[in-house]
Amino acid sequence: MANKGTEFCDLAAYLKADRYASGGNWTQGFFGNVNHVTLDGTTHCLNPIDTNCKSRRLEYADYEVSDRRLATDATGKTKFDTYGECLKSSCELDLALRCATTPDIFTLVGHTGVAMMIFESGMHFDFEQAKTVGPWACAVAVFGTLLPLAGGCALAIAYGFPFFPDGMSAGISLAPTSVGIALKLLHEAHALQTYFGQAVMTAAFVDDVLSLILFSVLFSLGDDMTFLTFLPLILGIVFMIAAVVACVVIWPPAMKWLFSKIPETKSGAKVTRHDEVMWFMMFATLCIYAQITHLCGTHLWGCFIAGMCFSTQRHAHHVWVKQVKRVTCWWLRIFFACTLAWSIPVSELLSLEALWKGTLMGIGPCILTKVCCAPFMGSSRWVIGWAMVGRAEFAYFIAIMAKALKMMEDKLFAILIWALIYATIFAPLIFRKVLARYMIAQQLYSEGEAEKIAQAASIGGRMSAHLPDMEEEEEKEQIEAEKARLNKIEQDCLQKEEELRQLNDKLRAANIAIGGLQEEVQLAHQETEMIRQSSNESSIGNGVNGHSGSNGKKVSNGNGNNGTKGADLLEIPGGIMKGPTVSAI
Repeated sequence: MANKGTEFCDLAAYLKADRYASGGNWTQGFFGNVNHVTLDGTTHCLNPIDTNCKSRRLEYADYEVSDRRLATDATGKTKFDTYGECLKSSCELDLALRCATTPDIFTLVGHTGVAMMIFESGMHFDFEQAKTVGPWACAVAVFGTLLPLAGGCALAIAYGFPFFPDGMSAGISLAPTSVGIALKLLHEAHALQTYFGQAVMTAAFVDDVLSLILFSVLFSLGDDMTFLTFLPLILGIVFMIAAVVACVVIWPPAMKWLFSKIPETKSGAKVTRHDEVMWFMMFATLCIYAQITHLCGTHLWGCFIAGMCFSTQRHAHHVWVKQVKRVTCWWLRIFFACTLAWSIPVSELLSLEALWKGTLMGIGPCILTKVCCAPFMGSSRWVIGWAMVGRAEFAYFIAIMAKALKMMEDKLFAILIWALIYATIFAPLIFRKVLARYMIAQQLYSEGEAEKIAQAASIGGRMSAHLPDMEEEEEKEQIEAEKARLNKIEQDCLQKEEELRQLNDKLRAANIAIGGLQEEVQLAHQETEMIRQSSNESSIGNGVNGHSGSNGKKVSNGNGNNGTKGADLLEIPGGIMKGPTVSAI
């Protein structure tokens, strides 16, 4: 590194400024007890009393020395106390840059997961709702970006860190809002299409765009700032404007024309031919746009714009999630478990100083500034504010990149991690409560429905790493509705079967009762017949007795008494019938 001359450290500048070695003792310098060295074809005299180098050292008299930092070339700069310290710090910075541009496999996978998540976020941008709530949502986004930036930078300075790059890096790391958390919670609360829901989503998207711009600016700043320093950023903004216009004007008709020319040869398949073409277009656009904006500052910018190109195609997100859902989930886990976790200085993170400073950073610049970013939004200001508090992978990504490029110290990085952890944990919990109360106050929910939303962990029981797939969830809702309808029909059938069984039992009991009644009726008929016959016989007997008493004669036993065993003579029509026995005394 020293042999590369002024690319990293300018030995001539340090010799002229008498900063080659501490205390002015040249023998204690980086090269030791050596009178002169030759670097990149130039000979430098280290021993000030060496007569052979005296004339060469006189050449340093007209040499211009500067204390500027973070320049692309070290010519004339003495930003460190000694030449050895310059080489050591430059070596660490060069190593960090090499690791950032050529990462290990775990870092590469983690960064790819973040890029895929940013692309998916862009696919949820709604241009129509942006027209409805655009101005006010943009104002919320500006406040939601600048307040954490200013608060984080100010508190970092109060902690004793320099304004640039440490303070700026801390403030920009706190600026992004998690689109995924806000989208997930509003969707599960069925509040995504409300006015404040649209304002939250638009503000969150614009907030991320502003954070991406600040992210590019942060890593473009340095001491040697000229027009060429900002040229890539300017070109990136021009590209973003042109690409956003193309998202609305060019992409929809172009995709419609393309699919009309491609025959659907796999209709009804799990993955149709048009789905395959759509996925290939998304993947290619993601790679191309990411490479373009990488040259302009950061690849994440291109990932977000690439997602916006497919935001007008509702089916596109379903195709994307269906193919990469599990991949994105696992790669983001690798990002948090490896890229983030391995970069955390554990000794600094677990220190009491980092804890209490991180707590203050989390309560103030990280949470409170976001909560207060929508004071002009009326009764929904606190709901919108808490929706903007959530942080996810993008905020951690900025902090990791700043640390990797030596733009913040390990102590400040540990403080930032504590602050972001507070927002990541508490934002979803409190937002649910605030959202439920607001929905009750606006009479959009009953207390029971709002309580379920406030207590729910999320759809499926936990937060997934991908954003909601509206089409898939609608299909699930339709399937659930169909299942509910079939269950109701089944329950109705079971109920009717039970009613039929009860009616059969009643009919069987009625038949038994009718059979008993029929037997009773038959007995009654028999008794009636017997009574009738008895009555007829009695009537006949009474008629014979009456005829005998008025016309017949009695047989006497001589004493004037009737015979005790005599028989009455019965008179019937046609003659006289004699009794069964006649006794005479």
